[in-house]
Amino acid sequence: MGSDKTFSSKDNLKVLHEDNHIIIVNKRPGDIVQGDKTGDKPLSEVVKSYLKEKYNKPGNVYLGVVHRLDRPTSGIVVFSKTSKALPRLNKLFQDKKVKKTYWAVVKNPPPNEEGELVHYMKRNSKQNKSYAHIKEVPESKKAILDYRLLKKLDNYYLLEIDLHTGRHHQIRSQLSSIGSPIKGDLKYGFDRSNKDASIHLHSRELKFIHPVSKEPIRIVAPPPSDPIWNSVMI
Repeated sequence: MGSDKTFSSKDNLKVLHEDNHIIIVNKRPGDIVQGDKTGDKPLSEVVKSYLKEKYNKPGNVYLGVVHRLDRPTSGIVVFSKTSKALPRLNKLFQDKKVKKTYWAVVKNPPPNEEGELVHYMKRNSKQNKSYAHIKEVPESKKAILDYRLLKKLDNYYLLEIDLHTGRHHQIRSQLSSIGSPIKGDLKYGFDRSNKDASIHLHSRELKFIHPVSKEPIRIVAPPPSDPIWNSVMI
């Protein structure tokens, strides 16, 4: 998506949860979480604008980026509204105390209706791509996910994925390596891109203990509205 995209923080921001310390939003495919070389307005700035408007805040608004989603991916993104919560949220993610569930629409069914995938991921920074190896190779990192076949669509399959490690392009690369590339993901073996440059990978659910209040948090994000995702929700 091009840099001419304009945001209205009220119109486009889908807030899933907000309290004194945290704001959680449903990212659209095509949005970038943090600024990059494209110069496109990142989601972090949209959230700041939203908070500035909502609370009529003068000056700069504090917002901490806790984690990211790939640009073509949609779904749950957590931001910290306070400097107190940010290091605690970072630690929750680092210590794998956040349960992450994704949905993926794939072209071919996996070999089994459910299973665990274990690979060793090696990132190629020049290509901005990660390769999944069956055995450990130099500079690789272990990657683990569980998958379940949730639904058979007319031409595709809906998988639910529990992510146990957070490697670069992990789900995209691992599913591609078993012959189940994600719809629209040209980089990882799907035969054509989606018209809007999205891929059908969605961060569906997040569970964790609130770093300040200690209350359990469970967030579920509806996928984008398009014919494929809409058929999943029926």
